[in-house]
Amino acid sequence: MTTRTGGRAHTTTLQRWAGRLAFLARAERGNAAIEFALATPILVALLVPVADLGMAFSQQIQVQQAAQAGAQYASMHPWANGSATAISNAVTSATNISTLAASPAPNQFCGCPTGSAIATAPTCTSTCSDGQPAGYYVVVNAQAPYAPQLPYSILGSVTLAAQSTVRVR
Repeated sequence: MTTRTGGRAHTTTLQRWAGRLAFLARAERGNAAIEFALATPILVALLVPVADLGMAFSQQIQVQQAAQAGAQYASMHPWANGSATAISNAVTSATNISTLAASPAPNQFCGCPTGSAIATAPTCTSTCSDGQPAGYYVVVNAQAPYAPQLPYSILGSVTLAAQSTVRVR
């Protein structure tokens, strides 16, 4: 309601607020900042689990490389009484992951290659189906527990594991 007093128009408080709201609705300055402020929590909520997943994949690669380092050590050193311990030491010293373990312990077996697998031979002096003698293989395992570094991870606590097999003779 508008009343005139001495030539000036007086408006009610409600009308002034309505006018200000109408002005703000038409204003475009600062819209980008408001939209960014509204979108940022959503983007962060999506980014944090992805970053945690990336850290888990990075640690999985380190576990795999540690198992391969143990297999490489086994291929260069003949199997003897202390070989399992020496290979385990090569696995654990291959990375800076303090919780890494060569578990189960490295072991040696005799076998024959069959496509993508190795069939266990009854004895190391056996002859394979291709006429070749059975080979000596060493299996090296590595595992490490992974605990999420960031809040609200999608993984939770898991054990990262890798295995590497190498023919030594």
